[in-house]
Amino acid sequence: MHRIYETDDLVVFWDSEKCRHQKKCVGGSPRTFDPQRRPWIDLNKAPASEIWQAIEQCPTRALTCVYSHGIRVEFDEEQCRSAAYDGDRQVGECDFQKTPEGWVIYHTETDPAYGGKGIAKRLVYKVAEAAERAGVNVIPTCSYAVKVLKKES
Repeated sequence: MHRIYETDDLVVFWDSEKCRHQKKCVGGSPRTFDPQRRPWIDLNKAPASEIWQAIEQCPTRALTCVYSHGIRVEFDEEQCRSAAYDGDRQVGECDFQKTPEGWVIYHTETDPAYGGKGIAKRLVYKVAEAAERAGVNVIPTCSYAVKVLKKES
C-alpha cells in the first residue's frame, strides 16, 4: 500500500510494503504518528521539523518526505492522470490506462526546471493511492513508476 500525506509545506510518503513497524516514527513524533488513529499520520499535529526528524529515523525508508515547494498535485480519474501545478501552470503529469487487469501507469514526466523536488514521486503515489482505495491493481510500466513502486525484498 502506498499513501501520501500533504500539507502546504510538507509531503510524506508511506510504503507499507517496506514498513517493519519499528515505531521510530512514533517515538520521534507521537502526535503525528499514531497507529491507533485512522489515518495514522496527521501532519497538522506537529511542526514540520519534528516530523522530518522522526522520518529520518525510519530504518527501512518506508517513510520519506519532501517539501511541497508550493506545488499542488491533483488526481483526475476522468482524464486518467495525476497532474502537478505551480499556480495555474502544469509542471508534471502521470498518466495511466484503465484495463481489466488494473490501472497501467505508462508515463510520468515533470518539467526539467522542477526536477529534484519529489514531484514525479508525488504524481505516481497519487495514482497508486487512488487505485488502491478503489480496489484496483496498479501496474507500473513506465520506468519511473516501476522504480517508485517496485517491491523490495
